[in-house]
Amino acid sequence: MVVGAGLSGLSAAFYLRQKIPGVRVSVVEASPKIGGVIQTETIDGFLVEHGADMFATEPGDALQLCRDLGVEDQLMVPEESGRGAMIVRGGRLLAVPEGFVLMRATRVWPMLTTPLLSVAAKLRLARERFVPPRDSDEDESVAAFTRRRLGNEVLQRIVQPLVGGIYTADPERLSMLATMRQFVSMEREHGSLSVATRARRQAGTDSRERSSSGARYSQFRGFPGGMTQWFEALAAALPAGSLHTNTKVESLQRVADRWRLQTSGDASIDDADAVVLATPARVAAKLCQPFADASAALLSGMEAASSAILVLGVRNEDIARRPSTFGFVVPACEGHSILACSFASHKFPGRAPEGHTLLRVFMGGAMQPELCDLEDQELHALAGRDLEKLIGWNGRAVMQRVVRWNQAMPQYHVGHLDRIAEIEAGLDAFPTLALAGNSLHGVGIAPVVRTAKRGAEKIAEALVDGGRA
Repeated sequence: MVVGAGLSGLSAAFYLRQKIPGVRVSVVEASPKIGGVIQTETIDGFLVEHGADMFATEPGDALQLCRDLGVEDQLMVPEESGRGAMIVRGGRLLAVPEGFVLMRATRVWPMLTTPLLSVAAKLRLARERFVPPRDSDEDESVAAFTRRRLGNEVLQRIVQPLVGGIYTADPERLSMLATMRQFVSMEREHGSLSVATRARRQAGTDSRERSSSGARYSQFRGFPGGMTQWFEALAAALPAGSLHTNTKVESLQRVADRWRLQTSGDASIDDADAVVLATPARVAAKLCQPFADASAALLSGMEAASSAILVLGVRNEDIARRPSTFGFVVPACEGHSILACSFASHKFPGRAPEGHTLLRVFMGGAMQPELCDLEDQELHALAGRDLEKLIGWNGRAVMQRVVRWNQAMPQYHVGHLDRIAEIEAGLDAFPTLALAGNSLHGVGIAPVVRTAKRGAEKIAEALVDGGRA
C-alpha cells in the first residue's frame, strides 16, 4: 500500500512493480487529484502550473525515471533566448553575474563589475581564499556559512534571494549540510570556495557553470503539456484499479507481521504486507505514532512553510519593462512583498497565447508567512504595486488566479540530517515500512524520486527476504 499519490508515491509504486514483477500495489490519495503540489491546468489559453514547471537533470534520478517510464522523448529543453535570472537592487532588475552558482563564482570579471555589489563587498569577496576553514563538522546555517566565507552583503544581495527562490526558507535557519553540502565539502577539501573553484577549473569540471547565471537552465527539462503529463504517464503504468483518490488513511497499525490501514469514506479496513508513507511529515507522524512514538514526535516537530502563487496572464503591451530572462528574485532587504517572479511563457513555447506573457508571482514563505493569511484581492494589490515599480506592469490582466499551498514546503533547519537519521533509525524495526516525500532528503524533484526509489528497494528486499514476494 502506498499512501499519497504525489510524485513520491507514484514513483514508489512504479519502482515497486519494477522490483517485484506482478506485485499488487494500491495507491491511496486523500485529495480528489493525483500529483500533490504539482498540478497543471489550462485557463483561457494559458498553460498554468500550480507547482514546479520543470525539473533538473542533475542529479539524474528524475531523468532516469522518465527513461524507465518511456517518456524521455517527450521532454523539452527550456528556450535558450531567455536563460538567466535577475536580482532586484534599488528597484532595478540586475543580472546575476555570469558564472555565479548559488554561492560560488566561477568567473572573476563578472563579479568585479556587477552593480549588485558595493566595492566593499567585492573586496570582501576577494579575500575569501584567505578566510580560514571552519574546524567543526557540525551543521551550520546557510546564512552563517555565507557570512563567514563571502560576507554579509553577498548573503543579503545574492544568496538569500536565490536560496529563498528554491526553498522559501530563512537562511538564518536553513541547514547547510542538508541543502548545500557541496560547498561545505569544497571548504573542507580545499580550504576555500575560490581555491576549490580553481581546482575544478583545472580539472575541466566547471565549463558549463562558467556560462550560467544563477540556475543552469540547460540542465532542466519540462513537458509540452505541463508536469501533469508526467503524472498521467505514471498513473497509466499502474494496473487499472490501483489508484484510489478521495481516500484518506485515518490510522495505521501493526497486526502480526502485516499492516492494517483504516481509510475514510466507507471506513474500510485494508491489510497490506508493506506500506510506503509518501506524505507530508505531519501526516506520517500521526500514522506512525501508535508503534514508533519517538520517530513520530520528531516528524511532527518538522516545520513547513506556506506560500501563495499569483498567476497572471498579461498582454505584452501592458508591461512597460518586460525582461527577456526567465524571471527575477527579490532580496528581503529590498522591502517588497513578492519573493520572485517567473516569466513562465519565456521558458517553453505554448504557455501563453500570441502577444501575451504568463507570470507566476511567489509570495509568503518562511520569511513572510503573514501574507498567506491575506485575501486574494489583497495579494493582488501588494503584488501589483511591486510589479508596477519593478517591470512597469499597469495592473491589467486577461487572466488571473491565486494558487495557495498550505504548509507545503518542508523547512530543512540546522540539524535536519541528524533528525532524519534518528527518525529512520526509529523505524528500522519495521523493514516493510518506508518513508518518502520531500520532508526527508531533499525538496527538489530529483531527490524526491531518489528517496521514493530507495523506499521501494527497501520494501522489495524485505518482502523477498521474508518470502512474501
